[in-house]
Amino acid sequence: MNSKYFKIVPLILTLIVVVNCATNKIKQKPLAIHEPTQTHQKDTLPKLEYHHSTSFNYTVPTTDEKKWVDSIYNALSLEEKIGQLFMVAAYSNKDSAHIKSLDKLITEQKIGGLIFFQGGPVRQAKMTNRFQKLSKTPLFIGIDAEWGLSMRLDSVSKFPWNMTLGAIQDLKLIEEAGKQMALQSKQLGVHFNFAPVLDINTNPKNPIIGNRSFGEDKERVTDRALALMIGLQNNGVFATGKHFPGHGATSTDSHYTLPVINFTQEHIRNVELYPYKKLINKGLASVMVAHLEVPAFETRKGFPSSISNVIVTDLLKEELNFKGLIFTDALNMKGASNFKSPGDIDLAAFQAGNDILLFPENVPVAVKKIKEAYEQNLITEDRLSFSVKKILHYKYKAGLAKQKLINEKSLTNSINSSETDALLDRLYENSVTVVRNKATVIPIKNIEKDKIAWVKMGDDKPGVFPEILKNYSEVTEISNPVLDTLLMQLSDFNKVIISYHKADGAWRKHDFSAEEVRWITEIAKRKKVIFASFVKPYALSAFPSFEDLDGVIVAYQNNEYAQKAAAQLIFGSIQAKGKLPVSVNEEFKVNWGLSTEKINRLGFTHPQNVGLNPKILQRIDSIMLKAIAGKMTPGGQILVARKGKVVYQKAFGFHTYDNQVPVKNSDIYDVASLTKIVSTLPNIMQLYDKKKVTLDTKLGDMLPIFKGTDKENINFKDLLSHYARLQAWVPFYKQTLTVDKKPSDVYYKKLYSEAFPYQVAENLYLRKEYQDTILQTIANSKLLPKKEYKYSDFTFIILKHFIEKSTGKALDELSEQQFYAKIGANNTLYNPLKKFDMSVIPPTEEDNYFRYQTIQGYVHDMAAAMEGGVGGHAGIFSNAMDMAKMMQLFLQKGNYGGQQFFSEETFDVFNTCYYCPEGNRRGIGFDKPQLGKAGPTCGCASMNSFGHTGFTGTMAWADPEEELVYIFLSNRTYPNADKNLLSQNNIRENIQQVIYDAIIRN
Repeated sequence: MNSKYFKIVPLILTLIVVVNCATNKIKQKPLAIHEPTQTHQKDTLPKLEYHHSTSFNYTVPTTDEKKWVDSIYNALSLEEKIGQLFMVAAYSNKDSAHIKSLDKLITEQKIGGLIFFQGGPVRQAKMTNRFQKLSKTPLFIGIDAEWGLSMRLDSVSKFPWNMTLGAIQDLKLIEEAGKQMALQSKQLGVHFNFAPVLDINTNPKNPIIGNRSFGEDKERVTDRALALMIGLQNNGVFATGKHFPGHGATSTDSHYTLPVINFTQEHIRNVELYPYKKLINKGLASVMVAHLEVPAFETRKGFPSSISNVIVTDLLKEELNFKGLIFTDALNMKGASNFKSPGDIDLAAFQAGNDILLFPENVPVAVKKIKEAYEQNLITEDRLSFSVKKILHYKYKAGLAKQKLINEKSLTNSINSSETDALLDRLYENSVTVVRNKATVIPIKNIEKDKIAWVKMGDDKPGVFPEILKNYSEVTEISNPVLDTLLMQLSDFNKVIISYHKADGAWRKHDFSAEEVRWITEIAKRKKVIFASFVKPYALSAFPSFEDLDGVIVAYQNNEYAQKAAAQLIFGSIQAKGKLPVSVNEEFKVNWGLSTEKINRLGFTHPQNVGLNPKILQRIDSIMLKAIAGKMTPGGQILVARKGKVVYQKAFGFHTYDNQVPVKNSDIYDVASLTKIVSTLPNIMQLYDKKKVTLDTKLGDMLPIFKGTDKENINFKDLLSHYARLQAWVPFYKQTLTVDKKPSDVYYKKLYSEAFPYQVAENLYLRKEYQDTILQTIANSKLLPKKEYKYSDFTFIILKHFIEKSTGKALDELSEQQFYAKIGANNTLYNPLKKFDMSVIPPTEEDNYFRYQTIQGYVHDMAAAMEGGVGGHAGIFSNAMDMAKMMQLFLQKGNYGGQQFFSEETFDVFNTCYYCPEGNRRGIGFDKPQLGKAGPTCGCASMNSFGHTGFTGTMAWADPEEELVYIFLSNRTYPNADKNLLSQNNIRENIQQVIYDAIIRN
């Protein structure tokens, strides 16, 4: 069917009904075409400047449509016509008896449609195909999926609650949510989604609406409901506004009783009906009428609105001029079923003006009752044909004139699209709301000055929240069942993040206990507290005051998307944009929400949000698994970030080939030569900024030991471009071995002492004087005969000594103070065993030539080990996340977390390839893409890109043109470094190629 039909909604019938209230007999006026009152162009809602994707006009049905409707209607018997009025409940998680009962209703009662409830997408698809084949007239398929299919089905992506969407200010996002819901539904053959909810939740204790509402403000509810409706209907699924005339103020649940709406007609028209007027005017396809007692309109006491002619016909159809389909709410609900018995309630609902009778308790009895009323002329042919033909018109517009079965293959995967996953990140990022931010405690800025604790409260799991927090800074989890003890444990911390978690499905149980409020308040009296609430906003009303809380975040739901968003907001990688959809108390009223500062720290999102195809990125997995299977490396970590967002972060394999300890993202690897650019180089760049060195500075002026040597006139530019004729390396360690190639007692002792302070491995310490020997050996080494590109470790060994001489600080101390502490790289350091247990550090080698032990937690590089583990060329241990922070700092030209570490001009100087014309690809310290065939990259990175590789099987690369960061860490040298299969098979380069292939080109 042509998709244009879904953009011309709802169906305009040429029938207008006049209701005779006294007799309940309905007579039809002469056929007439209903003209729209105005042509609606793209509208602007002034508050939020939201431009609708389309507008809806009422139009006359096409000739083909009329022909099809008339042919079907004329072929139906009276019983079959009546059967079209019923939409029966179906469950794909029930047994065969249930399916057979539906078979019988379809074949014998000729029902018009099914509303699906609990189950799964594949099971529902199979049932739908079965029933459509069985039915003489194509069936309507509906689903009550207010926040997407996940409200009813397993194995599908979960959209946010309406109240969470109510916090979002960008209505285009809500329209996109409607679109994705529609695309999911269409794949299941669904024609109606019983959404959006138009109820304005003015009663915080409403037992049935609550989170199903967009909020308490009529205009904001309308804006969001309209956006969702447009998203649904523009993409082929009819929307249903509910629960007419308005369920938001109720204090009882119509599933169990008949709620009373004690408002005046004026109030109801001004508030409850406000969204209906707007959506009807914009082409709302259908409305569901609730089971409510509304004395202002229906004077009969205890009379449900769903069977009230005054409410359904006079108010909805005539006063509001609604021409679309009208559904009853489920007729098995006690609000209706307590009033009349099965059959009688169905007849009364139809007589009141409803078109489709939803969830009837007894279809055969109901059909019989309606048939008897027809035969007794209580229901005219005009009345019956009015609703049945309207139903058939909608079926035509739904494409049911040409029945198409659902493709059941790979259905779950196709429903859970990457577009939906990407959207969920954006929805939750835009909903999270900051309601208090004393002294701008959010975001946490100078993390090097903070000692941060995290306290979890509530009875549900915190999910990824603590994990994401720890990606930004060192955050320590503190817990204790005794408050006084907990307060003592928190005494060493100056900031405390408290998060409160309840299961999403337990909306009614989200309230804080008095004890929980007391705990949070007592902690806040003593510490700076950022409180993140992953429950309904109303729950905060339990706090008598927020005076002691420095920061308060409302995240609405307890799932990974909300948790990820809140954690990012706390550290500033996203801004707070949400506004409260409801009032919490006198301080935090509806539409209250503070904006927060965005700091350029790495965040987290779905690949598609930064222009990367997730399906292509998945190819990384197979390349890495192939490498592990081929014993090119026991395991590793891979991270990809684009546009400041981490989109791929995975750990693969094990620490060793015995498959005992799986690699985690938090594990730390010996990054080998990445040390050059993440430790030595940034410190040199700071010295360059301070004019302590220039490109022309001579080596003899940098370090006196080179005065009088053939190296004294090597300039800084040549030195860092590996263009200074220096040798690649010298095996310093061999000079310290005995004849039988074991560590000599002259140079090594088993215990630490002032004379032997440099630990090179477990129970192995090198004598103090040997540091001078290393530098002297370099000074005495012969220069290469020809000036050409030659990679040399000497450069960065020299730079380490220059840095320490210039600053008066050891390189490890300087890197920690100047960079790692400030950017939150708390897993990056030299000599990691001083801080971390060996169990989180994959080993690099079974050394049988120097140290004769498993090298784990000690630097693999022999020269760096002989410098006490602190080398300018090697020695750093880190994980992929921390390496990405340093590369992002470079990508942002020296800026990270709101701090400028060196000038942009300095970065540009160092990222320049000065000798490319001579065939030397190197920048100043940075490696650059190959100029010929061989090189460090896939050949796909831009010439502005930069990075480095490491001997242990590591790589860190950034590309400013594509805003990409790529990190690869492994211990390919384990158990020995003899064969570099990882390099020979281009594993790192092939993965990089996949990343570039994943870029979505417009």
